[in-house]
Amino acid sequence: MLFLSSLICLVIVYLIICLVIFLSQRKLLYHPNENNYLDENKLTHKIEKVFVESDNKIIGWYHFKDKKNKTILFFHGNAGNLQNRIYKLNEIAELDLNYLIIAYRGFSGNEGKPTENGLYNDSMAAKRWLNSKKIDDGKIILFGESLGTAVAVDLGSKFPFAGIILESPFTSMVELSKIYYPYLPVNLLLKDRYDSINKISKITFPKLVMHGDKDNIVPFSMGKRMFESFSEPKFSYFKSGDDHMMDFDQELLENIKNFINELN
Repeated sequence: MLFLSSLICLVIVYLIICLVIFLSQRKLLYHPNENNYLDENKLTHKIEKVFVESDNKIIGWYHFKDKKNKTILFFHGNAGNLQNRIYKLNEIAELDLNYLIIAYRGFSGNEGKPTENGLYNDSMAAKRWLNSKKIDDGKIILFGESLGTAVAVDLGSKFPFAGIILESPFTSMVELSKIYYPYLPVNLLLKDRYDSINKISKITFPKLVMHGDKDNIVPFSMGKRMFESFSEPKFSYFKSGDDHMMDFDQELLENIKNFINELN
């Protein structure tokens, strides 16, 4: 009888934990107010602050250099704001590229709350905004970091872009969540699944996958699996010693330059 009572208590506690995780999962996934970047940089180039019409207006930064150049459409990760990406944008602006970076709903002061479908809608809105500036999909290179890789992959599975660059990609949120919460029925609980691995077969244009082997957030093995699952043409930059947010050093930038040259 005591054993049965203890078992029932354990089951109740487990169900309560599952319920709490289910109700709070988006707060665990999205961290718009978290500044997890150590570098505080200033922009070294001119940008135009723009507002893109999604379900709500979302803010973006647009850097235009030359209509002959291809344009990076940048999707950031699950934490922080646009300012946290300045160190990357300064390096991108040194290349023969234009760029548009958007902040998702709920990020950087935008209205709304982030969800998987919401982020996909925001990415579509950013594409439409570039198209309205007479920038065709064939002149756009998608760039995703971390969570943004799933946003980039989803958009890339629907339209033929010039190329796609993925920094620290994961295969799916289901597979990643199972690593962090092996004791939970993730398949049943997860709302935002970001199933990139099952979308990449639709991406036929050139890909560059970048990942550091010391990534302590997304396993390096996931980046390798994404690369191996892609069809040609594909390129990789796997860096020994790099963490989740990779070093935007000359070696990485040289790989991006080479990728851009391949597209040209």
